[in-house]
Amino acid sequence: MTPDELIRDHTIYSCVMGSRAFGLATESSDTDLRGVFVAPTPLHWRFEKPPTHIDGPDDEQFSWELERFCVLALRANPNILECLHSPLVERIDDTGRELLALREAFLSRAVHQTFVGYSLGQLKKLEADVRQHGAPRWKHAQHLLRLLLSCRDLLRTGELVLDVGDERSRLLAIRNGEHSWPKVESWVASAADEVDAAALRSPLPAEPDLARVEDFLVRVRRASAL
Repeated sequence: MTPDELIRDHTIYSCVMGSRAFGLATESSDTDLRGVFVAPTPLHWRFEKPPTHIDGPDDEQFSWELERFCVLALRANPNILECLHSPLVERIDDTGRELLALREAFLSRAVHQTFVGYSLGQLKKLEADVRQHGAPRWKHAQHLLRLLLSCRDLLRTGELVLDVGDERSRLLAIRNGEHSWPKVESWVASAADEVDAAALRSPLPAEPDLARVEDFLVRVRRASAL
């Protein structure tokens, strides 16, 4: 079975991500598609296993096999968790709807470490840009602050909301280079402090609900085998 066939015939969920999902789209914004497919169970019985992810077939399209997607989500991977909460669903079937119904099972206070860890990595790259070129890549600076604000609100409320809402103007101004790097850097530091404070009293559980997610995966694999 080819990768194109897996995407065409076995996708259970796909959504639009990136600036369009975050409420930050402009006329020049791409449409980033992310999805989840279920490789038929008999393919896992072979020596050559099905792919854990597929790039394409369309431009700006990327998909994960269900098990890999669930593993990453249980590890609080920011990109994966955001896929589960996109307001722009492009394609979904009954299995996909059951996956979305499990969204809260993947959430835990581990998002504090993973979101901040990713953000710190981005911050180091931006600081290197400033040293080498005198300015950061502003789109990446925008994404860094957006991610921290999203994590802060997730830890405070227990809900992951992608649309930036009232922050749209400030974030677009950052992307357009309308603010100095020291000013943006101060906003990032302030947001990071707010994330740390929110983590201390977050309503999120300490760990994701592994048993519930595993039960779903086994049922999907069994149904596919039959």
